[in-house]
Amino acid sequence: MQAKTANNILVFCIIILALIASVYGFFSNTTIHENKVIQTVHEETVTLYGKGLYCNDSVSMAAQARAQDSITLFVGIPLLIVSLWLSNKNSIKGKLLLTGTLGYFLYTYVSYSFLASYNMFFLLYVTLMSMSFFAFIINFTAPELKDLNSRFTRKFPKKYIGLFTIVVGLFVCLLWLGMLVPSIKKAPALLEQYTTFVIQALDLGFVVPAAILSGILLIKNKSLGYLLASTIIIKGATLLLALVMMIIFMIMSGIDVPLIQIIVFPLCALLCIINLFILLVRIA
Repeated sequence: MQAKTANNILVFCIIILALIASVYGFFSNTTIHENKVIQTVHEETVTLYGKGLYCNDSVSMAAQARAQDSITLFVGIPLLIVSLWLSNKNSIKGKLLLTGTLGYFLYTYVSYSFLASYNMFFLLYVTLMSMSFFAFIINFTAPELKDLNSRFTRKFPKKYIGLFTIVVGLFVCLLWLGMLVPSIKKAPALLEQYTTFVIQALDLGFVVPAAILSGILLIKNKSLGYLLASTIIIKGATLLLALVMMIIFMIMSGIDVPLIQIIVFPLCALLCIINLFILLVRIA
């Protein structure tokens, strides 16, 4: 089977399955157990959401998951459809968009598979995680994305974009280390009833090194730097939009959100969108 055919099948399946998962996750709101309070192994009390698909998640986590579903539904899936269409027309912009968008879907459904409380969509999350991974690998290693440094115009601000990805990587690293290092001996209340910090593990283990490496390679005008930086910025734009939506949903649910997050995450989302526009405009 040719890579293009396999890619089309995988992306089509991701679109259909993600549509099912995000629509049901976002709109399901049937009360299952109201105001149920549990005690965690860390002797903290947590109120469960009690409604819909995320009934067994905390109020905070359910708000974040529903916010993520909204971005997947209204931004991620349309972007996946458009980028696949452009990619099949042999557009470099389309191929980069598709790779970055698949990075968003991979990150999203890895986090759902390992973080969300068990629900009837668990196998669907695992399937989406697997399909997103293999589709991402097919696109990331596509021959058309080799020698990308020759495909950007001379006006492309590689030093600025490179420094941006490095700064973003360092910021995320310091943000999570600032939360985790003081809690080495005792788990913070933010852990709620969950067993570990999945998002922080993903960010510190994969996103931060990839962001810093992409910036260094881009400044050195290496082709891999262009590909990594493009992927980080596209994934970052979609994921940060999801984070902004999460903040909105959490505030609406009566959850206290640190002021720094209310200010910094929307600003980072805006910068990522601007840099994505610069990236797409400067591809020859």
